[in-house]
Amino acid sequence: MNVRDEITSLGFHEQHPCLYCSDKNAGTAFLATIPTPLAFPMINELVPKKKAVLVGCNYPKTPYNLKGCINDVENIRRLIMKRFNFDRHFIKVLTDNYIPGSCAVPTGIKIKAALYEMVKTARPGDVLFFYFSGHGTAVPVLKPGQPLRLDEAIVPCDFNLITDVDFRDLVNQLPDKVNFTILSDSCHSGGLIDKEKEQIGPNTLRKGEKSPECITRGKSIEFPVIHDIIDLVSDAAHQATNIAEQFFGFFGRDIVSLKFNHEAAKQKGLLGLQPHEDKGILVSGCEAYETSFDVVLDGKPYGAFTDAVVKVSMGGYVKISNKDLVTRARDILKQNGFDQTPCLYCSNADLDADFLGEVA
Repeated sequence: MNVRDEITSLGFHEQHPCLYCSDKNAGTAFLATIPTPLAFPMINELVPKKKAVLVGCNYPKTPYNLKGCINDVENIRRLIMKRFNFDRHFIKVLTDNYIPGSCAVPTGIKIKAALYEMVKTARPGDVLFFYFSGHGTAVPVLKPGQPLRLDEAIVPCDFNLITDVDFRDLVNQLPDKVNFTILSDSCHSGGLIDKEKEQIGPNTLRKGEKSPECITRGKSIEFPVIHDIIDLVSDAAHQATNIAEQFFGFFGRDIVSLKFNHEAAKQKGLLGLQPHEDKGILVSGCEAYETSFDVVLDGKPYGAFTDAVVKVSMGGYVKISNKDLVTRARDILKQNGFDQTPCLYCSNADLDADFLGEVA
């Protein structure tokens, strides 16, 4: 018996309960749970899978807008499906301009939720991939008696930074026999996994001369600018006496990067780490102090590094190692006159391992 029949049987003939919803939800069980858009489907957990989180931030309607980052996400999505056999059901896309398949806006908390979900559900044999196209920044770190240090971060669309310490925390939670590759087409992306071993790093590139038809913009927002933005929009942050308090006041202590939450980082054992080899693989679009370029050529915007990665991957090689991907992408960027130096951070074993390949 439904509610309408029950009410009628009780003598309430003038009351008619109604239902308003989509056709799909009309037949769904009342108060049934539905999968969150950031969750990956649980299908045959014993079979190794390839999973990806792809993020593109163009920062529309801001002074910091970019043009090609969402195009980059589309290009990478096509690449990993066609070349590396990723299933579309295991690819989560977050963009700040809607495209088909995008499941969420790339705020700091939503990007981290998607990443932690991917890592938490990983099983031995899985291949995990995080791709980011957008602005990067360098966070100043000043400790008593030590010189000023600049640490790396990516800039989500709400400016709630995700830093090298957050990526270190993710890598530390990986199960054994899991390949986790981060590819970041953003400025200051070298060293984005805190204390990861550098395999292909700083190198001197001869500056090339760009074609006059090629319009470029660096994918970077300087940290003082981010500081000022948050200061302007938050009274709590405005009263802060240091950077950490400013981020706590605006985003909340449990939401900000571990970089600014000393107690949480200490509990996770993230303080005082030394460079070492482990399971994380970082392919960065440039060195920690370089610019990664957003390019408009022949009316089409894209990231110069992402374009190079796609060209190398689709270049006819049966397999391509992490090392070969980075060195060949460097060559393409150099030939096209871009003064940016892609880098590789990983273990010795992963240096010659297949890009987005299963763990041997």
